[in-house]
Amino acid sequence: MASALEDPVLERYFKGHKAAITSVDFSPSGKQLATASWDTFLMLWNCKPQARAFRFVGHKDVVTSVQFSPHGNLLASASRDRTVRLWIPDKRGKSSEFKAHTAPVRSVDFSADGQFLATASEDKSIKVWNMYRQRFLYSLYRHTHWVRCAKFSPDGRLLVSCSEDKTIKIWDTTNKQCVNNFSDSVGFANFVDFNPNGTCIASAGSDHTVKIWDIRVNKLLQHYQVHSGGVNCVSFHPSGHYLITASSDGTLKILDLLEGRLIYTLQGHTGPVFTVSFSKGGELFSSGGTDAQVLLWRTNFDDLNCKDMIKRNLKRLHFDASPHLADIYPRTPHPHEGKIETIEINPKLEVIDLQTSPPVVDVLSFDSTTTTDTTTVRTLADKSEEISGYFLNPSLLSSECSPTSLKKKTEDMSDLPSESQRSIPLALTDALEHIMEQLNVLTQTVSILEQRLTLTEDKLKDCLENQQRLFNVIQHKS
Repeated sequence: MASALEDPVLERYFKGHKAAITSVDFSPSGKQLATASWDTFLMLWNCKPQARAFRFVGHKDVVTSVQFSPHGNLLASASRDRTVRLWIPDKRGKSSEFKAHTAPVRSVDFSADGQFLATASEDKSIKVWNMYRQRFLYSLYRHTHWVRCAKFSPDGRLLVSCSEDKTIKIWDTTNKQCVNNFSDSVGFANFVDFNPNGTCIASAGSDHTVKIWDIRVNKLLQHYQVHSGGVNCVSFHPSGHYLITASSDGTLKILDLLEGRLIYTLQGHTGPVFTVSFSKGGELFSSGGTDAQVLLWRTNFDDLNCKDMIKRNLKRLHFDASPHLADIYPRTPHPHEGKIETIEINPKLEVIDLQTSPPVVDVLSFDSTTTTDTTTVRTLADKSEEISGYFLNPSLLSSECSPTSLKKKTEDMSDLPSESQRSIPLALTDALEHIMEQLNVLTQTVSILEQRLTLTEDKLKDCLENQQRLFNVIQHKS
């Protein structure tokens, strides 16, 4: 039996939300934690003891998803109010609002380079946004029911999405086509994500199951039935060796993917658990659910250098020969080799002296709105400062986007119509979305017809050539 120091422990829990927690995400540095809730607020917690927490006010309905950008300079959120917001994660509360979906938005996800944002909605679509210009790029339509989640692959070449139509779809972000499809006859996936090296996806099933699919050979690799309720969320450890799951049965479970078994059951919550996420280095993870508490856990297993793991995963992104499970999860010395049974950890009565109520500061957002036809962000204060300092990722600025050129662009923005002039009635937006969807279908149909016509022409050409040969042979014989 391994020592107790290797087992996960509950370090702290945060109280501040007034309703269920729907989403949690660590900042890239691991020093802050962002949470979303049914109470319509986002909260930003500092992992240092006694530090203030910030409550971001702006959404008008349940906040369903939250995520830090890869550089930590932006915070994206999705809501049932049909909007997506980008926030500056500090006490100033500046935010930018995106309006393109016609139904509640269920998830947000940044690409690994921070250039794109994917949003999934109950309007059956996935939308991709350009973060450099903060504008809408394109929609993906193939799902026939609400889309619950959409995630980029580590290299950004693919998107995976899951829907209540009981399918999981893989999309090519270059040609914007659905390139793969996994279907389930029993339940649908509440959540789906790529493993760190981008070769597999994990799905959290409403049918109480967790499944690992290999997208290179299109096969189900592992199938776990360890929960007694629907699985709402999963999170891969950066090593790719572990997967943590959150379920409506009130527990978190940690799966060892090398050994293919359950190793921990964590019982810190007093109701269904909706969300869980590892920190970027894997040394911490956080969870939240209907008890409105945010729990902060320390893993204490599989110590690793996160940067080394990222480099190693980048080397494994090439799609070569069909892999074996041992290739995807190479066997290494395992700290839990001797454990046969799972370990149950229930810290509710054992952990004391946890900080529960840090000082909370309300932050009211100063909005700017971005719709599908908006190419720039309008804000209330000094525009050149905000664009160069806040809303644009400094690492993405090219030589043509120097501070001088940015100032020129923001001066040109004064000629843009006002917010009220640019707003589009909801009914018109619905009609435009429907027209866009029909145009996409027509485009695909025309493309298929062109391919068939080309094939027919080729076959006709072959037939004519064969007839000419036969005619020449007959003529030669006569």
